Amino acid sequence: MGLEAGGKIPIFKGMPDGTPSLAIRVIDSLKAVRPEDWNSCAGSDNPFLSHAFLSSMEQSGSACPDSGWSPHHLLAEDEEGRLLACAPLYLKTHSYGEYVFDWSWAEAWQRSGRAYYPKLQCAVPFTPATGPRLLIRPESQANAPALMLSLGGAMSALCERAGLSSAHVTFLPEDQAVALAGQGWLLRTGMQYHWHNDGYDSFDGFLAALSSRKRKSIRKEREQAQRLGLTIRTLSGDDIKPHHWDAFYRFYLDTVEKKWAHAYLNREFFHHLGQSMSDKVVLVMAEMDGTPVAGALNLRGGDTLYGRNWGSEGDFRFLHFEMCYYRAIDYAIAHGLKRVEAGAQGEHKISRGYLPSTTYSVHWIREESLRRSVSFFLEKERLAVSRSMAELAELSPFRQEDHGAEGADSKP
Repeated sequence: MGLEAGGKIPIFKGMPDGTPSLAIRVIDSLKAVRPEDWNSCAGSDNPFLSHAFLSSMEQSGSACPDSGWSPHHLLAEDEEGRLLACAPLYLKTHSYGEYVFDWSWAEAWQRSGRAYYPKLQCAVPFTPATGPRLLIRPESQANAPALMLSLGGAMSALCERAGLSSAHVTFLPEDQAVALAGQGWLLRTGMQYHWHNDGYDSFDGFLAALSSRKRKSIRKEREQAQRLGLTIRTLSGDDIKPHHWDAFYRFYLDTVEKKWAHAYLNREFFHHLGQSMSDKVVLVMAEMDGTPVAGALNLRGGDTLYGRNWGSEGDFRFLHFEMCYYRAIDYAIAHGLKRVEAGAQGEHKISRGYLPSTTYSVHWIREESLRRSVSFFLEKERLAVSRSMAELAELSPFRQEDHGAEGADSKP
């Protein structure tokens, strides 16, 4: 497709700090960049952007050409080859595992006799968690706006060069979305449910901020979960053994089967994760008579706990709420984290303290006719998302005198 690994895409000359030139190189594997260089750009706040996490995706075969995720990561380097910025980028042959849906765009384009796939996707595979996608080295922050636009320009240039339909940057923070929108990318908003730590000293402190009815409901759910006769433990680091990952993989497959979904992640991925970054893993496991029967996988960032996957072998009422939501809140309070992001979908999370929060994506469409249609659709969708978030905020379980709808991020 004209996207040769190692090829350079000249963007501009005369960087604001006096750097004479910048080139952006395409690599087809994270093995081509030193972990310390990539991580110097990615930082330590978001575990999904680390070299270890993205490499686990690649080395396990979960994100690779055979799975429809061909790595085409971007490295922005100066004339001496120093890495200034980078971006996780993939050539996609489908739209699975993205959580920002463009199936209708693909169908419309293909009905006109043209190919929507392959496309470019700047994202963390199979991970609907917000975080920077245009990764800037701290020493280059003075030039961050120019570097971000250079990375965005490189993606559109790759589309033009290879005749691709589009490029998409998903679950990026608002400031990066606005910057790329100013470059002509189309802005899209979505919604997730996040729990915010308002300085609680305990779970009971959190409950005290809720209305009486919601407080009683949550206590009842937790009591019901405790009566299941299970032992629930929260594991991290060396406490997580290979047999825990084997069990969790079974739980993951069980959830996939129940939802008629696709098993994006394989057993090797979970073992890679345990070997390379177990200190970032928070694994909640439930056992019955010493045998694991359910699990919830979280990853810890600088100030956020990210809920990712869940599964169980059996029908345990209220166990999902206990392990995925309440244990996550327990952990966040105990470790002074500001937020829990519980993943995509689920209005039922609102009554449990997880309030609507805006997510962002941006989209570059090569053909003007498709671009106009998508732009019209997104304008209407943004209004609908904004209205929906305002309505859902009214369902907040918090006492109005304490929170009202303040915990919801309802920006259009």
